Amino acid sequence: MTRVPRTRLLGTASAAVLAAGAVLAGAASTATATPAAAGADTTYLVLAPQGQGTTKAKDRVTAAGGTVVARYDAIGVLVARSTNSAFTTAVAGSGVESVASTAGLGSLLDEGETTSLSAQDVADAAGNPTAEPLWANQWDMRQIDVDDAHAVTTGSPDVTVGVLDSGISSTHPDLATQIAKDKSASCIGGVVDTSEAAWNPTTSDHGTHVAGTIAAAINNVGIAGVAPGVKVASVKVVSDAGYIYPEAAVCGFMWAADHGMQVTNNSYYIDPWEFNCKNDPRQRPVWQAVQRAIRYSQNKGVLTVASAGNSNVDLQHKFVDDASPNDGSSPVETRTINGACVDLPAEAPGVVTVSATGPTQQKSYYSSYGQGVVEVAAPGGDTRFRTQGAKSTPTDGILSTTFNTVTRTNGWGYKQGTSMAGPHVAGVAALAVSAHPEMQPGQLASFLQRTASPLACPSGTYNPTPALGTAYVATCSGGAKNGFYGAGEVNAFRVVS
Repeated sequence: MTRVPRTRLLGTASAAVLAAGAVLAGAASTATATPAAAGADTTYLVLAPQGQGTTKAKDRVTAAGGTVVARYDAIGVLVARSTNSAFTTAVAGSGVESVASTAGLGSLLDEGETTSLSAQDVADAAGNPTAEPLWANQWDMRQIDVDDAHAVTTGSPDVTVGVLDSGISSTHPDLATQIAKDKSASCIGGVVDTSEAAWNPTTSDHGTHVAGTIAAAINNVGIAGVAPGVKVASVKVVSDAGYIYPEAAVCGFMWAADHGMQVTNNSYYIDPWEFNCKNDPRQRPVWQAVQRAIRYSQNKGVLTVASAGNSNVDLQHKFVDDASPNDGSSPVETRTINGACVDLPAEAPGVVTVSATGPTQQKSYYSSYGQGVVEVAAPGGDTRFRTQGAKSTPTDGILSTTFNTVTRTNGWGYKQGTSMAGPHVAGVAALAVSAHPEMQPGQLASFLQRTASPLACPSGTYNPTPALGTAYVATCSGGAKNGFYGAGEVNAFRVVS
């Protein structure tokens, strides 16, 4: 995820202002609530008590003047829409544990900067051992021994990695053969749309870049992915305005679980508040719904990989959030953060959380971290380390596949962020499960850590960009497993050896 700390990044359209908040069960008890005055057409997450089905909740939605647009009986979650301005109060009662409007809960996907390669750059690229013209520019792959891994296996076509993101270009020459079209779908609005146009990118190439890192083909064109023998599925959760809403994320996790994916990559955060606080009634239903969906996918054999974030925040010792909400319209609030507040999905139980490294295997200046939170590290790029922050060196970012959403043309280019680190881990996980298909998500997560290359904490205070003052100062804690790198940087060769 390519988020800059304490910077408000606005999309082309604003998310709606938080409407009506959230109401916990018991606030109302009548199943025949009379709809109040009509308001804006709003989306809600309606949660039934776990294990009790959604029939009662569905009836309450109808009685409250709402319509169920998606029903996830397996986890007791409904996505509903209503113009009833009193819907949250009217729907509460027997059969409903909690409900929240998701208006204003869209998190803006930060695209970061992309440095594209020109046609001449591509034409002039040197050859390499993988026969991919741009391999020489892929320092990240060599850093985690992808070339050695490919001598053993490039992965199994029976393995699919779900890319929960902004869509994947199905016409890209490095990806056209790699996409499991029968497992791809849009989840915008929490509603599945399997048409190819729906899961292709419209306003963002973020998902296309992520997909290339995971599985770009070895085909004498462009780059090589970590696991070019596996498939990727486009699960679109980013709206055209650039937002990830909770209902789309829930839909994405459920879709991946029910369509035989072994790994999902999640290079985003859910909810415009950087930290979702379970004790905040506005946010608790989001936490509950997302956690249920992730747990369901894990039980279906899916490993969830998520980026730690780009705020250079110590996720173990977070105290104040002064850069949220990031919904493009609401004023920033300063909130005290406690143990009930987590970064979703990165800090959800069972998720493999990834920090970013640069070409020297040091923590990227922007990468968030935290002992007991970060499991592993992976190359995400660091375009500032050479100059100690004075200026950027784009080629120290991650080279992958791109899609120009204005000209509708495919290409290759550099991005950096923990968004770019996550797909390296997802790709390594795909290689691991290809070589060891019996592994379940928990075993796979442990295996990634056991086979990682340990990286020690730097001594003293870490400030890789002194030219930028103290903006990116950080302190690493821990020993063999530490806050900067977890168990270490993932290694592709070791998981297939």
